[in-house]
Amino acid sequence: MGKIIDALKARFQTRDIPKTARGRFNALMRKEKGDTSKVAERLGVSRRSVQRYAKGDRDISKSKPEILERLEKEVTRDHQPRVRARAQKEAQQRGMTVETRAQFGFTAAGGSTDSARWRRMTEDVPSHLIPDVFEALRNGDEAELRKVLGQALAEEYFRVPGTAAEDLDVEFGEDDTIDYIELDLR
Repeated sequence: MGKIIDALKARFQTRDIPKTARGRFNALMRKEKGDTSKVAERLGVSRRSVQRYAKGDRDISKSKPEILERLEKEVTRDHQPRVRARAQKEAQQRGMTVETRAQFGFTAAGGSTDSARWRRMTEDVPSHLIPDVFEALRNGDEAELRKVLGQALAEEYFRVPGTAAEDLDVEFGEDDTIDYIELDLR
């Protein structure tokens, strides 16, 4: 995954998804209560393939990389829903902060001084964005998390009402532009 998802998981999950493909497959089968057609639909394979995986006639760890990626994504999506819901509820009540040292760039006219540079900051995540943070975590969507946290930092730190910076678009970069990031409750 990415640095942001890893930071969220470190703070708001109590354990990781199963490490092996077989363990992940078994977790998905448990979630779907053994319904091979639902598992097949989620993995994008035939029902017969799922039946072979379940029976042991075919080794799921030797499947195509796309299937293994989908398996990981689907298991991650369902992993610890009560823990995640409790964390989201607590974050909504208490608030959430993000502390990071990262490169931030701005959308501005060419030739401006708004090129990306390193900044260290600790800011609150606006309460209306907290559900979006947890939804992106549930979906394993690092790009969406960068977008949402970029918006949060823009609202709290960069945008100043009544100035030219009021409509500033902030870009929270890729993993190589994030030195560290931590998310916590207030």
